[in-house]
Amino acid sequence: MTSSASPRSRIEWIDLARGVALVAMAVYHFTWDLEFFGYAEPGMTAVGGWKLFARCIASSFLVLVGISLFLAHGRGIRWQGFRRRFAMIVAAALAITLVTYFATPDFFIFFGILHQIAFASVAGLLFLRLPAPVTLLAAALVIALPNVFSSSIFDGPWGWWTGLAETRPRSSDFVPVFPWFGAVLVGISLAKLASAAGLVERLVAVSPGEWSRPLRFIGRHSLAFYLIHQPVLIASIWLFSQAFPPVIDHEARFRTACERTCAQDRDVKFCAAYCGCMIEGLAAENLLADAFSRAPSDEFRGRLRDMADLCTAQTEGSVGSGGVQ
Repeated sequence: MTSSASPRSRIEWIDLARGVALVAMAVYHFTWDLEFFGYAEPGMTAVGGWKLFARCIASSFLVLVGISLFLAHGRGIRWQGFRRRFAMIVAAALAITLVTYFATPDFFIFFGILHQIAFASVAGLLFLRLPAPVTLLAAALVIALPNVFSSSIFDGPWGWWTGLAETRPRSSDFVPVFPWFGAVLVGISLAKLASAAGLVERLVAVSPGEWSRPLRFIGRHSLAFYLIHQPVLIASIWLFSQAFPPVIDHEARFRTACERTCAQDRDVKFCAAYCGCMIEGLAAENLLADAFSRAPSDEFRGRLRDMADLCTAQTEGSVGSGGVQ
């Protein structure tokens, strides 16, 4: 990425930061893939430390988008380069949507990280000339809004992308405008403050060192890495599974996933009883294996909701409401 102060200079520290974020993303996706194939506990990457890890990765990417946007166009938008980069991101986002729609239609990616970057690349231009405090205030408002406001008006494909809907869509990568555009605005603000303090020129003059060359190379080719790494990881795990298929204990996997998710809102005693009730119900109807399907039928999802309501009522009646510890 180039500095607006010196268009011919490249800040290698930005490439390095982007490379580190990409490697972290690959680690998370590899774990998600292990879960998908049955080598890791179901739901593991959706809660706890792994969930926090994923959010930190997405936030770092978007902050870097904001920093890069200001460094490249803060002193005047270079439309030729901007249009070329924007077209590449839009094409990649559409490709991700099409591929995931056919591969995993029930939770395909319709507004993921690339879609957010495409949106932010345009919307962020409006903030390039505003003072850093104003941009930071806008960032705070964007991040806070979905925590205090939502409406059924935004329910459905026409409004989900905003992040203000009352229902969350099914998608394996959902990065809506609110609150995630706020991270881009934070990046723009940081770049403005760094530029005003002379930090940008100092970073241009200092190289991270040869040890960082591989990470900087990845950072310079971030879009290619993003598009390639998941097919490579999935193909590798699939080939491994042909020789060493996972041994799946559906009851144990369901109990672990159920108790981990339940523990976010209830105490240990409640979760143990509730998940035991769910297992009994699913086993009685021979539905335990269906609980791990990546494309469950509407009939199964409805049955699961009914069973969850019944088990919640029964458990609350026997052990109490079981609030968070």
